[in-house]
Amino acid sequence: MAIPITIEKLLTENIVEWARIEFKEGWNPETTLKTISAFANDIDNWGGGYIVIGAEEKDGKVVRPVKGIEPDSVDMIQKELLRYCKYLKPVYIPQTEPVYFDGKMLLLVWCPGGYERPYACPKSPNLRNSEKIYYIRKLSSTIEATDIDVKELMSLSHNIPFDDRINSKAEMKDLKYPIIKNYLQNVGSSLLDDIDNMDTEKLARNMRIADGPQEYYKPLNVGILFFNDHPEMFFPYSQIEVVNIPDPTGQGMEERIFTGPIDEQLQNALNYIKNNVIAEKIFKVPGQAEAIRVKNYSYEAIEEFLSNAIYHKSYQIHEPITVRIEGDKIEITSIPGPDRSISDDDISKYQMRTRRYRNRRIGDFLKELHLVEGRNTGIPTAIKAIKENGSPLPLLLTDEERSFFSVVIPIHDAFIGKETINDEDKSGEGVVTSKRRNKQQIKDCILDLLDGDSISANELYKRLGYSGNASKTFRNCVEELISEGKIHYISDNMQAANNVLVKN
Repeated sequence: MAIPITIEKLLTENIVEWARIEFKEGWNPETTLKTISAFANDIDNWGGGYIVIGAEEKDGKVVRPVKGIEPDSVDMIQKELLRYCKYLKPVYIPQTEPVYFDGKMLLLVWCPGGYERPYACPKSPNLRNSEKIYYIRKLSSTIEATDIDVKELMSLSHNIPFDDRINSKAEMKDLKYPIIKNYLQNVGSSLLDDIDNMDTEKLARNMRIADGPQEYYKPLNVGILFFNDHPEMFFPYSQIEVVNIPDPTGQGMEERIFTGPIDEQLQNALNYIKNNVIAEKIFKVPGQAEAIRVKNYSYEAIEEFLSNAIYHKSYQIHEPITVRIEGDKIEITSIPGPDRSISDDDISKYQMRTRRYRNRRIGDFLKELHLVEGRNTGIPTAIKAIKENGSPLPLLLTDEERSFFSVVIPIHDAFIGKETINDEDKSGEGVVTSKRRNKQQIKDCILDLLDGDSISANELYKRLGYSGNASKTFRNCVEELISEGKIHYISDNMQAANNVLVKN
């Protein structure tokens, strides 16, 4: 059975997080068995992991060229691996594939999260009646599970993620061969080598998008969502609805509904936004050859937020993902909201890290298509793109019940008349816009930005469109507003750029 990812993509393209890959310089049955059981237990719902036998890792990177293993030893290793895996309780058999990399033979072992977890592993597999231990992954290490971890594993055994469950209403014919083949071509899967000799059922078995005993072999939910023309027939409103309202009066409003396989509707919705919404302004800088370019919205950020909505929404709740585009903002909403383990403070600081993934298999497929970032990195990537464009930071909204999650992305100030200036900035690093403003205009903008809000001096400086060292005019404007009693620092230290300003 082939593994649906090539060794090249696994080791060079960062599609799979390094914490999900274990390197073994040589064949060590005892440590390998413990890692297999840890990946199978999949306590964090990562989707299991991969073991590469014949390569070593240093500082998070594979050491190249790899040492490899002797081709003559591959058959022996696979037989021993099978024998040792029968020591696991319950029995768990991973998928193995001999592969070449850097001209050397490696053995790639794929250990997807097991349906019958938790799996106990002999502490010393070579000893008869060895104590059985539960192993889990923590970051990039295999460790013994604590009593609390064991209780969590027990609870997880009754909690298979929705996307990894059998869809009892679907039949194997609902998985469309052409869509599967197109996906495999897009990700460059090794399954393509034998695809002409496989029917849909065999492909589904290899890709783990179907499961069940022979007499009741059914597609999984993730298979229907990705490889059926109309997943909304099985999951009502599994679609993206885009409403474009360029004028507050509703003139010229356009509504588009994107359906089909969820990766296809995501791509189509992003293409619509890219072609119909994203705009750019170019500003010439005196004495500088290179012009400054800013976009009304960071497309990269929108791509991250919308992809994350596809990744994290519940397909058990029959509500669409909505994208509302207005004259000064874009709002992306999905249902439900973030996991309750993420605090409101974490959300406000854009530090949304969770150990629980609502749709781990959907995430795996989207990562292979490069549509979502790795574990917990999507929002930081979006925020970085927004800052690089000089745009205001987004608002992340939810309620106490976490019944929804909305991302409000404000338009760049240059597209709503809040132009900035290039005053006293002789470095050429300041942002230049289509008109200059005097100090009173800058002070008015500062008061507008602080209306009902508290903002640090650094953040205020950025929202005005500046970059580089602090502008003398900006500092003077702040000092004058303080002396006029219109604004003040929360802290007494007026020299600290990170101190927060508020309006009196």
